[in-house]
Amino acid sequence: MTETSDKKNKFSKIKEPLSGGGGGNNFYWIYGVIIVFLLLFTFFGGNFSVNVREVPMNVFEQEMLARGDVLDIVIVNKEYARITINPDSIALCDRYKDKKTGKAIFERSYRGPHFIVSVPSVENFLERIEKVQTEAGIPKNKQVYARSIEESSWTESLSWILPIVLLIVFWSFLMRRMSGGAGGPGQIFSIGKSRATLYDKDTQVNVTFDDVAGLESAKLELKEIVDFLKNPKKYTELGAKIPKGALLVGPPGTGKTLLAKAVAGEAKVPFFSLSASDFVEMFVGVGASRVRDLFRSAKEKAPCIVFIDEIDAVGRARGKSISAGANDERESTLNQLLTEMDGFSSNSGIIVLAATNRADILDKALLRAGRFDRQIYVDMPDLAERKEIFKVHLKKIKYDDSVDVDFLARQTPGFSGADIANICNEAALIAARKNKKNVSKQDFLDAVDRVIAGLEKKNKIITKHEKEVIAFHEAGHATVSWMLEHASPLVKVTIVPRGRSLGAAWYLPEERQITTTEQIMDDMTAALGGRAAEEIIFGKISTGALSDLEKVTKQAYASVMYYGLNEKLGNISFYDSSGQYEFGFSKPYSEYTAQLIDQESKKMVDIAYARAKNILQTHKEKLVILAKKLLEKEVIFKEDLEEIFGKRPFEKENEVQTTEEKKPEEKESAENKIENKV
Repeated sequence: MTETSDKKNKFSKIKEPLSGGGGGNNFYWIYGVIIVFLLLFTFFGGNFSVNVREVPMNVFEQEMLARGDVLDIVIVNKEYARITINPDSIALCDRYKDKKTGKAIFERSYRGPHFIVSVPSVENFLERIEKVQTEAGIPKNKQVYARSIEESSWTESLSWILPIVLLIVFWSFLMRRMSGGAGGPGQIFSIGKSRATLYDKDTQVNVTFDDVAGLESAKLELKEIVDFLKNPKKYTELGAKIPKGALLVGPPGTGKTLLAKAVAGEAKVPFFSLSASDFVEMFVGVGASRVRDLFRSAKEKAPCIVFIDEIDAVGRARGKSISAGANDERESTLNQLLTEMDGFSSNSGIIVLAATNRADILDKALLRAGRFDRQIYVDMPDLAERKEIFKVHLKKIKYDDSVDVDFLARQTPGFSGADIANICNEAALIAARKNKKNVSKQDFLDAVDRVIAGLEKKNKIITKHEKEVIAFHEAGHATVSWMLEHASPLVKVTIVPRGRSLGAAWYLPEERQITTTEQIMDDMTAALGGRAAEEIIFGKISTGALSDLEKVTKQAYASVMYYGLNEKLGNISFYDSSGQYEFGFSKPYSEYTAQLIDQESKKMVDIAYARAKNILQTHKEKLVILAKKLLEKEVIFKEDLEEIFGKRPFEKENEVQTTEEKKPEEKESAENKIENKV
């Protein structure tokens, strides 16, 4: 599936999440200011008066007290004394002026305190005050007497306040981080709110069914849901009820989310969009709370659509976890979702759309009618649908007349809409890298190579002997597949390293819906042609056939265990479509059957390997010629094989058509997925 290049065909910018927070303002600087302010109070206490100066006891007694300048003495907490000087003395006496500038240290309007003096002993300090004034000849009625007060220190208060404040700040920061950072300072109180994005009349989705290429059957079912929302009377008059849910099932990249966008754009009703992972949280009960809040908001906007992407994150079948009790929170979220979709209370006017590529692991209660009434399968696009997808994506590509949409669609069997979009983008990048004004057909074919096999690595260090082994390996694949009726027709063989492979063979597989035993055997024989060629030519084998052996082993076991194609086991299949044996510790068959499966699977592989060796022994001379040509040119095409082996005896009409459309200057093309790698 795909969408056009028009900027309008995208989701509108999110206006406001349901959790009610702006999310755009950063409040962390406030926390920093609070912490700095508290630390200042901690280190400096309440003594912020820069005008108060500390003086020694002898200076206080001789220069201030004995001369009658002291107006007031206050002993604080029996630790120090605050000394306030008479304003007239501050203005007139030189001892209260700065020696350098000659100006008064204190302003006349400053009422004090002006100095502080340490008080080791209160009783001794009081005696000293009285004695100094008496010796100075100051009358009793004019003497200054000290008074004592008790004050609480900021440092003492903050010793227990500061840890609490810091703990609250840290907890608030932690809650914001775990909740995705949205919701503002009050996020700690809204962690159970739904995080779905609402698209309504102010933020409409502009994607429509016209922007979705292919998938006509899926669009037909979804169009009926849209029509129900637009014209409900047409159905309710006949007694029909609106479907409660539709589940989009299909491989990744086929356009499930794009279909949901199209439904939102066509229906013109409020649309809630979120991922199932948004329900998951480390706190107990948060998932169920978010489900309740989602449907509560949806009821207020009904009729509306709720889209849950990747629903398998919370919809996995219950009771199948390896460790019991490990998924209690996820299961409680699923239970709440089941209740909201079809529980005791009705949710009329709410349609739930969901998407997944793992429908086999979903809970049966979630799939039953009344919750998801329809399961819409979104499969890989066929030839006609791939053609439509290419047309959509080519709208934003500036290409020349050499690009043929029909040709590109035929060369990409098994590609999803996302793969085709990636190919179009890669083709444009390749053309730009070559400083071209337009994207040509060759750029698209190079993009297919790039997407399938990776970037060429011509500077990779390979010894001469290794290169010979790779050449004969790939020549073996080409020779065997050329001589087998049901093997996929060869398109190109290369020994230039790409990605993680040292060499590769491109095939154009037939688009078939069912496969026979003969076709499977021919595919396995062609896959083993590389290793068989190594053994025949060099008398020893290498590790280069790893991907071939993996493919052949899977095919053999699938034929015996799943498809019932083995005579000894008969029409028996151990394929588990329900997924109930996924975490099982016991196999659904006996030890004798397991041994029989191993024997028959190995027998299939041995037969295929013997066939490959027999074909290569028969055409050994042509195999050597092909390998030498491959060493010389590094890349050979279908035409080169026709020169050596002659016309392929099993050529089909559609294959001939593909060959005829391929011009000599297009020999650098690469037309489909890699079947064999070294």
